[in-house]
Amino acid sequence: MPVSDSVDREAGAETDSGGSGDRPEGLPINELFASLQGEGTLAGVPSVFVRTSGCNLRCWFCDSYHTSWEPTHAWLGLEEILAEIESYDADHVVLTGGEPLIHEESVALLEALDDRGYHTTVETNGTVHRDAPIDLASISPKLESSTPTPERAPDGADEADAEQWAERHERDRIDMDALAGLVEDYEFQLKFVVTDAEDMPEIFDLLADLREAAAVPIRDDDVLLMPEGATRDRLAETRTRVADLAMDHGFRYTPRLHVDLWNDAPET
Repeated sequence: MPVSDSVDREAGAETDSGGSGDRPEGLPINELFASLQGEGTLAGVPSVFVRTSGCNLRCWFCDSYHTSWEPTHAWLGLEEILAEIESYDADHVVLTGGEPLIHEESVALLEALDDRGYHTTVETNGTVHRDAPIDLASISPKLESSTPTPERAPDGADEADAEQWAERHERDRIDMDALAGLVEDYEFQLKFVVTDAEDMPEIFDLLADLREAAAVPIRDDDVLLMPEGATRDRLAETRTRVADLAMDHGFRYTPRLHVDLWNDAPET
């Protein structure tokens, strides 16, 4: 299912905060498609991707611009989503966004997928905790380098929007209670988007704080460094130095296979 051509600005604003308002039942779906998992410990696994629209953050390098900066979507009911998923020949489902956990209905979808025997991965920025059947919480805490500014905003974004979001993004990008709850309750991977070595001190500090806050061990093997870049050209600039950083510090490196294979094409 392609990106919806309809933009519901009001609904998009509501989904940023997780409020229900007068929204219809179901979920705002930006894309629903089958592809290969491109990132993390399950890279290369055939999966169905359910991409919700709406996010509580605004990373300047967001690779799903139409779920955050300019949200587009179609509202689909739970049964419609499940029917579309079941039309594909895959045992893994990736619930992603945007930030899928801002939507309460995501829990009902995950429960329905669990009942049907699917393996579920939830791609989350780690600021929202939900009680749901999640097989892998793929947590990507956002570093200071993700914060937008008028000078550092995605193509197509209004500079005023970047300025407006900068303070909110910086304030909300780390929620230690939510992070600790996610790593305590689910099998997890911590996936950091890295541009260069300047990001590493913040990663070390965040890991130290999380290890102190969480009641479960967090191994270096649970930490994945992923090069920043939503296009092949940009990845060519970042991937080697991020791979070197992973080797230097004993963390895992994760590629972005979908970018390597299909560049920045939608539904990949």
